[in-house]
Amino acid sequence: MAVSPHAFPPRKRRPSAGAFVSPKLADINLVKSLLSLSQEISSFKPFQCLLKRNSVSSINKSKLLSILFDELIKNPASVFFSPSTLLCFEEMYIVLQRIKTLLEDCSNGSKMWMLMQIQVLSNNFHELTLELSTLLDIFPFKEIELSQDVEELVVLVRKQCGKSKPVVDPGDVFLRREVLTMLDRIEKEIVPDQLKLKKVIEDLGLRDGSSCREEIESLQDEIQNQVDEKSKSDIVSLIGLVRYANCVLFGSSTASKPDHRRQKSTSDLTIPADFRCPITLELMRDPVVVATGQTYDRESINLWIESGHSTCPKTGQTLIHTNLIPNRALRNLITMWCREQGIPFETVGNNEKVNSVKGTKAAFEATKMTVSFLVNKLSGSQTMEAANGVVYELRALSKTDSDSRACIAEAGAIPILVRYLGSSVGLEHPNLQVNAVTTILNLSILEANKTRIVETDGALNGVIEVLRSGATWEAKGNAAATIFSLSGIHGYRKGLGRKTRVIKGLLDLAKDGSTSSQKDALVAILNLAGDRETVGRL
Repeated sequence: MAVSPHAFPPRKRRPSAGAFVSPKLADINLVKSLLSLSQEISSFKPFQCLLKRNSVSSINKSKLLSILFDELIKNPASVFFSPSTLLCFEEMYIVLQRIKTLLEDCSNGSKMWMLMQIQVLSNNFHELTLELSTLLDIFPFKEIELSQDVEELVVLVRKQCGKSKPVVDPGDVFLRREVLTMLDRIEKEIVPDQLKLKKVIEDLGLRDGSSCREEIESLQDEIQNQVDEKSKSDIVSLIGLVRYANCVLFGSSTASKPDHRRQKSTSDLTIPADFRCPITLELMRDPVVVATGQTYDRESINLWIESGHSTCPKTGQTLIHTNLIPNRALRNLITMWCREQGIPFETVGNNEKVNSVKGTKAAFEATKMTVSFLVNKLSGSQTMEAANGVVYELRALSKTDSDSRACIAEAGAIPILVRYLGSSVGLEHPNLQVNAVTTILNLSILEANKTRIVETDGALNGVIEVLRSGATWEAKGNAAATIFSLSGIHGYRKGLGRKTRVIKGLLDLAKDGSTSSQKDALVAILNLAGDRETVGRL
């Protein structure tokens, strides 16, 4: 199974200053390591936006220093260092290692957050330059034989480092001010000027929907690097702004194909029994331990408990409490197994990282603006292809957090989504049917939306129609999952259990569906069986 190299992005945990240590190598090997390190830094491309001058300066100095190290290797007779000279080279290695890490961090991280931290990052570059300057000031020219050209080159680098000052490009400062002003206006419920928004986004190098999605993922990852709640909340606001910009500027250019990641991840593999959730039989993403000592996937056991059950699904014992304790040891084993098998895996989803952070007014208003834009666009869609792109965006947004689910439902999206559940739509545009029913499934996670869905004319019947005659197994499976979600409310569970079409649709899917859709059907059947009257029908 081919897996994209982007499935496992490098972890962005920044090392502390104490994590950088000298390699403790002998003279010639230390110089070889310095040459290799300086060449690595020299191979970096200067930043295209933000901190251009800082990156160019660091890269150029490393190129010049690589010439020094190269000459020392070509003249090994001179590479016998006194303790003080050895210490100088070891310290130089540490400084270059920190420069490399800073360049990597800026290259791989969020552009928006980099903009917010522009002064701090500029100071970091400046401090490293000063440290390099100090080392070059004590460079032992008398002890090491160098050609006149290389000696002059080292003196040149020393002078450049000594004259260094913290530099922030005025354009970067202006861009940062524009973003902060935009967030402030969004907080006041003022829709951003589209031309200004376009200019800001393009100046950050975000030129299409794909780069915007990557930026959102980078921002979500950045939350892990922060310790104070204000920084985390600021990042959530930036995520809202980028998400709004993506929808408004790049429309529905995002892929409107169905999401097959779930099937792809495990369909060709035998998952160890201990790694499967006893409820869904699927690979656990966030294993937790309940009062009886049994382990379940957090999402599944949460739905079980929220559906009114007070017993352990596996043992039948009464749960003396409903606290869920993370099973970190098992989660680590699952993570290792997934990496060995080449399966994309996140121990805690990006959305959960964001959901655990206190939201901001700006983030909420940005979400409302995004939803309003999408729902209005969907209402005026002239073709099924155009509608499919917008519904896909709603599907992705409905997966993010409770605020998004509430905003989508409150904006009146559910009645519009019902239009795309019919069998005629499934025959001609199966992706659209999948996206529509999956959006409704995501919306149903929010308790208040369960009632909205059931009370919306045609919504429940539309979901049942997809369950019975959906164009794809994915559509049918997600319809079954929606039935399961809605049955979390006792009154709806009873009503759904009385519908012959629901019972027959679930049983047919459990018998004939794909592996994943069978699991969705069985979980829904298990939940409906909580009503004694339904057991007889089953």
